[in-house]
Amino acid sequence: MIDEEKHPSSDERETRSINDAGSNNPTTKSDEEKRLVRKLDRRILPITCLLYLFAYLDRTNLGNARLQGLTEENLGGDPTGTLYDWVNSAFFFSYILFQVPATITSKLFPPSYWIACAAIGWGICSTLMATTFNFGSLIAARVCLGIFEAGFGPAIPLYFSFFYTRTEMGLRMAYWFGFAAVAGAFGGLIAFGVQQVGYGPYIVGVGGEWDWKVLFLIEGIPALLLGVLTFFALPDRPENTRYLNAREREIAMERMNRGTSADIGAVINKEHIMIALLDWRIYTGGMIYFGVNCALASISAFLPTIIATFGYTNALAQLLTVPPYAVAAIVLCMTSYTSDRMQNRGLAVACACAVGAIGYLLLLTVPNNVHVRYFAVFCITSGTYTAIGLIIAWFAHNLGSETKKATGIPMFMAIGQCGSILGSHIYPSTDGPRYISGFAISCGLEAFATVCALVLWVSYIYDNAKRDREYGRPEPGANVDTSKLADKAPMFRYIA
Repeated sequence: MIDEEKHPSSDERETRSINDAGSNNPTTKSDEEKRLVRKLDRRILPITCLLYLFAYLDRTNLGNARLQGLTEENLGGDPTGTLYDWVNSAFFFSYILFQVPATITSKLFPPSYWIACAAIGWGICSTLMATTFNFGSLIAARVCLGIFEAGFGPAIPLYFSFFYTRTEMGLRMAYWFGFAAVAGAFGGLIAFGVQQVGYGPYIVGVGGEWDWKVLFLIEGIPALLLGVLTFFALPDRPENTRYLNAREREIAMERMNRGTSADIGAVINKEHIMIALLDWRIYTGGMIYFGVNCALASISAFLPTIIATFGYTNALAQLLTVPPYAVAAIVLCMTSYTSDRMQNRGLAVACACAVGAIGYLLLLTVPNNVHVRYFAVFCITSGTYTAIGLIIAWFAHNLGSETKKATGIPMFMAIGQCGSILGSHIYPSTDGPRYISGFAISCGLEAFATVCALVLWVSYIYDNAKRDREYGRPEPGANVDTSKLADKAPMFRYIA
């Protein structure tokens, strides 16, 4: 599947590029570079997006399985919902602990090998959830699922930064993370279909006795198979991938190094690890991620249950989760495209968090109008998914070097995933059908995330202006040496 090598004219070789770390002007690309980007998109995006689709299905299908008899068979009915909360949050404990070491270590291995092994691992764990028989076995499967997914999620923004410039990154991250919303929609459809068919003896109000087991098999096996395909099909780093010919590798390397010169390749810069650990912005980003992930975990695990409290049957509640997720994917892609064009992330993140907060506020203040409450669900899904997709893209090109990205991205993600643990425990069954505590906590955290996003946005603008005054504006296309100071290099400029 290697494209034929093209020999450009001298005019085509004269590509006017910007300093990718320090200018907000649009990039002018040659036809040759545009062809390369399209070729990368054709291979990288389908594989990574499908991987995330199945990763998110396998992570969140617990919420659908809950309405199909999982708690009755494995958790003794779980009248308070406490056992289910712990099964749901078990994933996040291992996911948090393994994110930073896994992402740093991933720099030492070919991306295709690393990502393929992660996918095969979580596919096996998800499939084996169909064989669980009690609380302990569910916990074990969820913990192992978190370990393998920790090697995948944070590694993808780093992987994308090998191939895409900052003017391209936001939309690609939106496509990738948008498949989390697509997974929510597909998860609802698959669960609805399984429940309609009914597997095993019929149980009143639940469906087939084996429905939840079939659901885990349907959503787990494809991840395993896709992991095997990833091993052979996903391009490795630009300098050594066999997917590109010699000229394409040359262009890809120029794009990868455009505007920065730092630790590139299978190396780890220990100084940049310490710089990341001491960077207050990463912790502020973690606070934003904490707020939106609390909401995200709540949506993933409890949305079918919440919609069921509107007065719908369990099967219809599964189906009604589809439209909010579909709209969220569209809003995420549209906002990310606009953000890429404007090269502004902070305001977009703040607005998305504010929309999510408004959604929770509506659920709190309008208890009886089903139409308003269902509209609020759209606000929550659209705001939350958009904020998460944008903040990942925001940090992917604001950290200066590969090692700082490999440390900083999983750092703020790990902080944020603590919000997922909280989100798994704020909707006990005893709080239904209003769930006032859960909605209030999520609303407050989304509002707090809005403030943090504005603080980051102002700080980036201030730092860029200060460096412009002290060192002058960087020349378009000039190479910035970030090998020592990462994003603190005098001529480095942030995306605000």
